[in-house]
Amino acid sequence: MADWLAALDRRAELRAKAGLTRRLHPRAAGETVTDLAGNDYLGLATHPEVTAAAGRALSAYGLGATGSRLVRGSTDAHHALEDGLADWLATDRALVFSSGYLANLGALRALVQPRTLLVSDAHNHASLIDGCRISGAETVVTPHADVTAVAAALAVAPGRPAVVVTESVFSVDGDLAPLARLHQVARRYGALLLVDDAHALGVTGPSGAGAVAAAGLAGQPDVVVTATLSKALGGAGGLVAGPEEFVRHLVETGRTFIFDTALPPAVAAGVHAAVGLARAGDDLRAELAERAALAVARLRAAGLTVSTPDAGVISVTAPGPEAATTWAADCRDCGVAVGCFRPPSTPDTRSRLRLTVNAGVPRTDFERALDVIVECAP
Repeated sequence: MADWLAALDRRAELRAKAGLTRRLHPRAAGETVTDLAGNDYLGLATHPEVTAAAGRALSAYGLGATGSRLVRGSTDAHHALEDGLADWLATDRALVFSSGYLANLGALRALVQPRTLLVSDAHNHASLIDGCRISGAETVVTPHADVTAVAAALAVAPGRPAVVVTESVFSVDGDLAPLARLHQVARRYGALLLVDDAHALGVTGPSGAGAVAAAGLAGQPDVVVTATLSKALGGAGGLVAGPEEFVRHLVETGRTFIFDTALPPAVAAGVHAAVGLARAGDDLRAELAERAALAVARLRAAGLTVSTPDAGVISVTAPGPEAATTWAADCRDCGVAVGCFRPPSTPDTRSRLRLTVNAGVPRTDFERALDVIVECAP
């Protein structure tokens, strides 16, 4: 009976030898570490209007939604948030899930019908990869941001329903997908386009409406948008936005929506307040862009290999997984939290530090954090 536990120990040993051990590090309230690891791009997670809205809903509704959306969990707070998101994204309708991961699983499954072909970017997030797998549809993985390869995959499947699946701003290197060109190719072959706009929502586009809006695709009938509510909006949960008919289909058939307890109403209310702040946050987006440019210039001047960010994600190459782990730990010891990405979390064999720019961090702390990253570099 203990053989299976021994097998797990052996696998853990192999991960440790490869420098791929993962550990949980508890974060205390009010810690003084400079945060360049979280996804609170606009600093809204602790904004007083956001926390006050969440507090009012907490008092009114209690801690949890107490049920799935179709049973008891669909509160006024959820519907107000969905209306606000749909208006912001210029879509017919938006539907809120309890996580961005479940939103992607649900959206992909709902888009699949018999003989559907999914064409997925090689750098897509794990939730999109898992969504493709769970859907049961044939999936072709194309080289990263390669529109020609997408066109070729669609061309060999004439007459079949198809969906092109991509992130907008990719979560590892922070680069932007060629959304307008992908949409042109998808439309040419009668395919739909699913865009995970998680790292762009609130950060790019008109009034922060995301990369889909920036590409001029907002409200297109053949485009479905997904995103988390946990990044620039500082909360939790996920969304799917698109045509009314598709959202209705999700409500009536989507297993990750129907059978999941709803997002807590307090979170929905807090995120709704964050939506209003993000829409009016052009100054925050300008500050974020300025800091991203500053970070790239300073880190490259120190001889580091750094990605060119299209939003708030910056990737810094590490020599290997163990070096990345040590680098991140040394930064933390100096009061700076950074992300540490290693295979298999990366879409290639490279290990990286991932920095996420937070406009809410004091400017002096942000600039000091860049110095720490350079000083701790292997």
